[in-house]
Amino acid sequence: MRDLVVAGGGPVGLITALFAARAGLDVVVREPRRGPVDKACGEGLMPGAVAGLQELGVELWGRPLAGIRYLDATRSAEAPFRHGTGMGVRRTALHAALTEAVAAAGVEVEQAAVRDVQDRGDHVLADGTPARYLIAADGLHSPTRRALGLDGVSRMPQRYAQRAHASIEPWTDLVEVHWAQSGEAYVTPTADGQVGVAILTRQRGRSFHDLLADHPGLVERLAGAPLGRVKGAGPLRQRATRRVQGQVLLVGDAAGYVDALTGEGIALGLAQARAAIAAVLAADPERYEQDWRRLTWRHDLMTAALVTASRASLVRSGIVPAARRLPAVFGWAVDQLARPA
Repeated sequence: MRDLVVAGGGPVGLITALFAARAGLDVVVREPRRGPVDKACGEGLMPGAVAGLQELGVELWGRPLAGIRYLDATRSAEAPFRHGTGMGVRRTALHAALTEAVAAAGVEVEQAAVRDVQDRGDHVLADGTPARYLIAADGLHSPTRRALGLDGVSRMPQRYAQRAHASIEPWTDLVEVHWAQSGEAYVTPTADGQVGVAILTRQRGRSFHDLLADHPGLVERLAGAPLGRVKGAGPLRQRATRRVQGQVLLVGDAAGYVDALTGEGIALGLAQARAAIAAVLAADPERYEQDWRRLTWRHDLMTAALVTASRASLVRSGIVPAARRLPAVFGWAVDQLARPA
């Protein structure tokens, strides 16, 4: 019997497999899609995520990031990372790097989905195959979470993401967040001659180019640079009633997701994967539920507060001026989000 099946071969699933292999566990990853898999995301890794990936032996290719800049139509505010350097990395490049690291660790990856999970008390059956544990890292709309009846109900208005790449030389080593009434546009240097542009909004149904027009300063900066294929994602807010059921643990977006506004998904995924493997090694899966809450409360509280506050037009229009007037507070907030979980 295997020690562990990881459902989902995205970044957090592969990170989980790397932690498992390091701990000497017999692990297999099941992912139906051929990699590298692209998706709509901001593609900016916080310093904590960069350090964690490097510690796992993952070789990253991208552009260094020195901090965060908020902008509206007339003002801007900046906050540098105080502990380390971030990195802008294309989603496909990150997935490829993790795939190489998993292969080097000798972890088997099967091109198949986990469709049926049955708890047998001291083990699980994943599509009829026994394993001591299953860790689900199968994404925002996790089939495993849904099949186990762990989907929660969110009362927050839903938001959606769209992302494209612009063929233009990056003009800064900061992640820029452009604020408008319709949403935020994130600009992340990802490679020489390329930046990623991700837009978050509650206005479902509007096209990427239509939403981009709400950020005239960014449109001017892009200066007609060619835009690549647009990828979409959402609704973003997902709740799980629990992260542990029997011998099954949920990590990454599958464990619940607030919003992409503060951009530390990989850093959180790293911390959750490490904690989940520690719980497996201790034969105490319930321990992970407490660890998950300890690791995510700060991020979830700050993200939910900012998303909720920015729903009011007056508050939204005051976010960049407030960050500019209170640089110490803005810097503290960025530092809290940039630190390892």
